[in-house]
Amino acid sequence: MKNKTCIIIVGPTAVGKTAIAVQLAQFLSTQIISADSRQCYKELNIGVAKPSTEELQSVKHYFINSHSINDEMNAAVFEKYALQEVRTIFENNDHAVMVGGTGLYIKAFCEGMDAMPSIDPEIRNKIITDYETKGLAWLQKQAEDNDPHYYSKGEIKNPQRLMRALEVKLSTGRSILDFQAKNKKQRDFNIIKIGLQLQKEELYERINQRVDIMINDGLVEEVKALLPYRHINALQTVGYKELFEYFDNKLSLEKAIDNIKLNTRHYAKRQMTWFKKDEEVKWNAPDFNAIQQAVIT
Repeated sequence: MKNKTCIIIVGPTAVGKTAIAVQLAQFLSTQIISADSRQCYKELNIGVAKPSTEELQSVKHYFINSHSINDEMNAAVFEKYALQEVRTIFENNDHAVMVGGTGLYIKAFCEGMDAMPSIDPEIRNKIITDYETKGLAWLQKQAEDNDPHYYSKGEIKNPQRLMRALEVKLSTGRSILDFQAKNKKQRDFNIIKIGLQLQKEELYERINQRVDIMINDGLVEEVKALLPYRHINALQTVGYKELFEYFDNKLSLEKAIDNIKLNTRHYAKRQMTWFKKDEEVKWNAPDFNAIQQAVIT
């Protein structure tokens, strides 16, 4: 496997990762593994910015429409899935491409994760219900009180991460950080990490335009159809939770759309903070020629 290489394209949402990954996979005659924690759900489409039908047809993608919102999904599950599929790709190719913005999933793939504990369903459901009624500030306070170690180091503006940390602590009495691998696992294949970045103003404009396109493409109708499942953890996410508030008559549609844009921009900022800490990432503009040179050299 020493002659096998997985090229990982990372960066914030809306920077252009999917288009670059498809071009790169076509150039290398290989396939793509998505590292996006939301695009794996077959029930979510418009709001998670899945690759287009044309892109999916032009290059085989793994971890797109591969799971249901009812399935247990976390970084440890992704690690096992992605390692299996990258070896499938390597059977016929010297290269594989991974693309996504879920930093913890990419970290798990590259470095490993210890097995996560089983969670009491009653604890999980109560946390989700309380978060829906009491909001992010309540969730942050619960995490701070119950797991100050995670609160000082984790993503405290990400409700999914906070709920995950809290349910682990309440179910096991231990911090979720205790279950994460202390020592990096050495993979038997090469890894190249390419980061895509834009000036903040351009990225934020892209985010705003993308949200407008999602609305025009029918995001409101998609979210309405998912109302019976709104309690599921997979739906506590940007683009869906804001429109749930609209259907609860807590927000106007205009305000809900503005909140999606704002929260997506905040998410992009957190993604960049995460990836900038990784010294192995080689940063480039989302230009295929530059990426091609970075991979070759």
